Amino acid sequence: MSEAHPFDQGLAFERQGDAVLVGRTHPAWRNFIGPFGGLTAAQALQGVLAHPQRLGDPVSFTVNFAAAVADGEFEVEAVPARTNRSTQHWTITMRQGGAAVATATAITAVRRDTWSLTEAEMPAVPRPADVPVPGTPPRVEWVKRYEMRFIEGLFSGSWDGADSGGSLTRLWVRDNPPRPLDFASLTAMSDIFFPRIWLRRSTYVPLGTITMTVYFHAREEQLRETGTGYLLGQSRGQAFGAGYFDHTAQLWNEAGRLLVTTHQLYYFKE
Repeated sequence: MSEAHPFDQGLAFERQGDAVLVGRTHPAWRNFIGPFGGLTAAQALQGVLAHPQRLGDPVSFTVNFAAAVADGEFEVEAVPARTNRSTQHWTITMRQGGAAVATATAITAVRRDTWSLTEAEMPAVPRPADVPVPGTPPRVEWVKRYEMRFIEGLFSGSWDGADSGGSLTRLWVRDNPPRPLDFASLTAMSDIFFPRIWLRRSTYVPLGTITMTVYFHAREEQLRETGTGYLLGQSRGQAFGAGYFDHTAQLWNEAGRLLVTTHQLYYFKE
């Protein structure tokens, strides 16, 4: 029997009733401190995705990182706060040792066929096969879980303090090894963008994500159609100062379908 995909290993849970899932951190997803935040977000959302009372698919998800997740066991509790005819509102708490390390909210919905238009256009970029994978080995473990092909905006890591003049990054990305896309893995991929302040300032500063919101623009069948293909990611910072900065980002599939838009807020220290 083949070993489970690293992402599915990270989402391995034991159920305790309808509302609570118990899991453990996984070394394959290690970050500088604690696990990769994208996996933590996916684990929190999985509490909703795996809930027997779930109505529809995710349309909005916000996770607030209250504390660093320590190595070891944790639990995720997802509670449907209100269920309407076609929408459902969720509250989610991730705990370790009885204390909250992350809180989240989600909205799921039964989507209807309506008029549709996407104003955010996928930029014209080279095909994934025409963009090389960086030759420098990743510094942290979780980066190895993704195949990233940077078109522009890969920070040099030289930390020379030179203003880069912008914080735009564009890259092709998919799971490594490839894995069919679903809502949990799409949530994790929404967090693959390196902090914009490192790119803009070329200076290493301690930082961390405080909150991340993901808006899902695709249905489950469109994720199945995307399969193991690449996603085009684009991220840009918006404002830096007073110890905080944010960025927005988008992920399209190779067919040009906008799958998600996401927004993050970081703190940083001088």
